[in-house]
Amino acid sequence: MNKAAWQPWRALVADDERLLREQLKARLGQAWPSLEICGEARDGSEAVQLAEALRPDVVFLDIRMPGLTGIEAAREILALPGWRGEVVFVTAYDEYAVAAFEQGALDYLLKPVEAERLARCVARLEERLALRAGAGAQTQAQDEAVLDALFARLQAAQVAAGVRPASEPLRWIQASSGATTRMIAVDEVLFFRSDEKYTRVQTRDKEALIRTPIRELVAALDGQYFWQIHRSTIVNLAAIASVVRDETGKQRVHLRDHAEVLEVSRGFAHLFRASP
Repeated sequence: MNKAAWQPWRALVADDERLLREQLKARLGQAWPSLEICGEARDGSEAVQLAEALRPDVVFLDIRMPGLTGIEAAREILALPGWRGEVVFVTAYDEYAVAAFEQGALDYLLKPVEAERLARCVARLEERLALRAGAGAQTQAQDEAVLDALFARLQAAQVAAGVRPASEPLRWIQASSGATTRMIAVDEVLFFRSDEKYTRVQTRDKEALIRTPIRELVAALDGQYFWQIHRSTIVNLAAIASVVRDETGKQRVHLRDHAEVLEVSRGFAHLFRASP
C-alpha cells in the first residue's frame, strides 16, 4: 500500500534563517497540502540530530548553514542506519553553480523558491518516495556518490568563477603532541587524510595528527590550491606530479616529494578529466 494512502509524508526543514524556514513551509503547504512538517533545524548539526530522531521522509537542507553545511549534513544523514528518506537542497547559489545541481539525482530549490519549480520538485519527490522503500542500500550508495560529485562540481565552479572564501584562508596548522606544539605552514602540506578520529597532516619530511575533520579543513583552505579528491583526502595541487588511471579505471595521484599514492574517488574523478 502507498504510504500516502494511510499516513502523510513527513518533512524536516533546515535553514539558519527563521523567516526563510517559514517561507518554505508556507510554499510547501500550498504545493503539498498533505505533507506534515515534523521538525525544523537552525543549523546542519541540528538537522542531523533531528533527522536521526524523527526519521522524516524528506529533508530540505539549506546549503549554507553554520556548523555543518547542507552538503556535510546530507552526508551524515544518508549514512544513518536504515535511512530511507529523500534530500532536497535549498540554495541561493548563482547560476554558475546551478549546473552542478542539474547533473545530480538529488533535487534542489533555488531561493527564492518559485511555485512552479516547487511543484515539479514535489511531483518528483512523491514518485521517488513511492519507489524508494524497496531500493534501500543501493539508493543510499547512489545518493552518497551524487553528493561527492556535487561537492566537487561546486568546488570547481567556485574556482572557475573566481569565488574566494568568505574569510581569509587558513595559513598555519597547529599540531600538538603532549606538551609540544608545532606550527606547520599550510603551503608545506602535501595532503590531509582523515580516519575516524584524526586527520593526518603530511609534509615532505614530517607528519602530524590533528583533530580537525576534513569537512572543516575544506571550508578553511584556499580552494584554488587545495582540492578534496576523496571523502577523506585533500591534496595540495602544487604537490601533484601526475594523475594516472590504473587497470581498474580508478585515478591515482602521484606526488612530487612523497612516495604515497592517493586515490581519487568516483565523485571527484571529473576534476582530472584531462589526465592520462
